[in-house]
Amino acid sequence: MSYFTHLECGYCGKVYDKDKIWNLCPDCGKPLLARYDLATAKKEFTKEKLNGREKNLWRYREMLPLIDQKFRLSLGEGFTPLIRAERLENFIGKKNIFIKDEGLNPTTSFKARGLCLAISKANEFGIKEVSIPSAGNAAGAMSAYAALAGMKAFVFMPKDVPLPFINECKALNAEVTLVDGLITDCGKLAAEGVKKFGRFDVSTLKEPYRIEGKKTMGYEIAEQMNWTLPDVIIYPTGGGTGLIGMWKAFDEMEKLGWIGSKRPRMVTVQSAGCAPMVKAFEEKKEFAEMWNGAKTIADGLRVPAAVGDFLILRALRESGGTAVAVTDEEIFESTKTIGRTEGIFAAPEGGATLAALKRLISVGWIDEKESVVLFNTGSGHKYMGLWSSE
Repeated sequence: MSYFTHLECGYCGKVYDKDKIWNLCPDCGKPLLARYDLATAKKEFTKEKLNGREKNLWRYREMLPLIDQKFRLSLGEGFTPLIRAERLENFIGKKNIFIKDEGLNPTTSFKARGLCLAISKANEFGIKEVSIPSAGNAAGAMSAYAALAGMKAFVFMPKDVPLPFINECKALNAEVTLVDGLITDCGKLAAEGVKKFGRFDVSTLKEPYRIEGKKTMGYEIAEQMNWTLPDVIIYPTGGGTGLIGMWKAFDEMEKLGWIGSKRPRMVTVQSAGCAPMVKAFEEKKEFAEMWNGAKTIADGLRVPAAVGDFLILRALRESGGTAVAVTDEEIFESTKTIGRTEGIFAAPEGGATLAALKRLISVGWIDEKESVVLFNTGSGHKYMGLWSSE
């Protein structure tokens, strides 16, 4: 069963019926968040009930929004390893470093989590056509789960994304439209198709369910660390769904009685070539301005505007966290360091987290004894072009 009760706007707080199809809040245009009957769940859904369950994100199904389990889709997503990175620790001179390796998900990225939930919920609603603007990994994940559900998938991608992203979507039977521009331009074109043809929009935080898949990263970290949380989580942030989702998960778990009130300091890392959240954080703003001229080797970080910007900034500030911009050179060098020390072929977005860690150690923001989780959000296999000159 699920304890899912209703949807609530993350900004204005207005409540919406969980049995109807929604995208953004009709009143203020901000993201909707799934809410649960946590009081009842605390009495009935103990963490001991996880014992013996499947090692994927559906092990937390009571805290996920799918009501009828016959519509569940799965390719084995979730419960990725949390690796103690001892050789990396020795290399940089810092203890207690962990890597959450999301590159081992289906379609080789953390996007599988969110799209698994979004497409499962669309399946439950009887939706037949889904649409997404994407810099790569989200499109591949949507295409995979849409194929599994027998839905038609429509993908809008910048034409300069690495070819493996495009080919993956085509192989999974998606209709791919390449756009001369950034993901924001893709979003505008996708929105035209949504309006004209009635497709369901699964853009980042423009529907309520991708975040529910991503929040399972928070549940997993707690479970894998024996129901404690690290001191710091460093997360590569484009649209920021995972960071927002984990912050939501920590609140849910405390109300379930699974963890205490201690929270990690949440760190957003972006590329210096596209750092709207870093700029907004430093300027103490509630919302981020559109970033002009976005450019970076980490395609997942090339997001000049995020619909959930205020939720990202809220999590950073409530946690006592921070936001860091690193250069593409730092990103690439750190990606190589992860590979040579831990045997993980990380995506550049994952490399960015190590670059941020080194920066934060150098200024004394993280001390020697603090535990840190770095998120490698995807596999480097789709970024082969970056290695052609090596």
